[in-house]
Amino acid sequence: MGTQHPSVPPHAQARLAGNKHPNRAHRTTGGLRHDNTRHTTRFTVIGNHLAQHRELSLLAIGLGVHLQSLPKGAPADIKSLTARFPEGATRIAAALRELELHGYLRRECVRTSTGRIVTRTISCNQPTAARPHPEAPSRAVDRPGPSAAAESQPQEACEEGAPQQTRERRAPQELCEERAPQETRERRAPRKPLPAVPRPACNAPALFHAATDLLADLHRHEPRLLLSTGDTAHLAPGVAAWLERDVTPAAVRHALTADLPPGGVRRPAAFLAHRLADQLPPPPPFRAPAAPPPVRHPLQNCDGCDRAFRAPHPGRCRACRTDLQEAA
Repeated sequence: MGTQHPSVPPHAQARLAGNKHPNRAHRTTGGLRHDNTRHTTRFTVIGNHLAQHRELSLLAIGLGVHLQSLPKGAPADIKSLTARFPEGATRIAAALRELELHGYLRRECVRTSTGRIVTRTISCNQPTAARPHPEAPSRAVDRPGPSAAAESQPQEACEEGAPQQTRERRAPQELCEERAPQETRERRAPRKPLPAVPRPACNAPALFHAATDLLADLHRHEPRLLLSTGDTAHLAPGVAAWLERDVTPAAVRHALTADLPPGGVRRPAAFLAHRLADQLPPPPPFRAPAAPPPVRHPLQNCDGCDRAFRAPHPGRCRACRTDLQEAA
């Protein structure tokens, strides 16, 4: 048992933990040291090309590490990241642009099944500039166009728009805003409230009913003034205020439909609300109430002398009643 076998190769030396590696023994005691513990759960593998990137800012590196650690479907927009970290929206947006420029982030504009255009954020653990996108076919880059710096930026495009060959390489947010349809941008922007309309002094149901009928029939005289149910309900008090001032329905209709702009009316309800308030006629002049006409009773036949006289009820005439009183 004590016999040695010199022909057996020596065993490899086990690597020491931490900074006790034999090759580092000659180094000075200054500098960084590590006290590492092996992770078994809840860890993310980050490449040194990102953690030690020489061109990215420290905020961009940290944000890139954070994005790679998030699960699929987690919110990664600027608003969510601003609520999560103390940095403001401007610094976070600049860091996202750095990651996007160096290929660690892609932002794509896609259209959902409901027709809404949303931005999809994709975090890449390898720079996309070093490898082609798996979902997009490679294209020739020998055509004249953008500079080399622009060619290195990730190309994003909406699903609908110009053909793929004619799309320009630019920031995803700008391309999404350019390719989005006009009605989609209008749907995103909050709708401006309609101008206020005058209100009648008397809230008579018949007055409002006549005003609603006038507005509902307005598009028959001018097709450009087609109103919705909500717009009609908003404008009805203004029309009722006109009708209350002894303006005929025909005059109200002519005031609303005459001299329309030649270029068309973009918001018919707002246009009509402005006209109802701006061209409101003055109240009618004061007229003293006329005296009620005298009461005219029907003719009755006298029961005594059979003569005709006016009275509310049948009976005797005045002469017969006087004779009866004298006889009594």
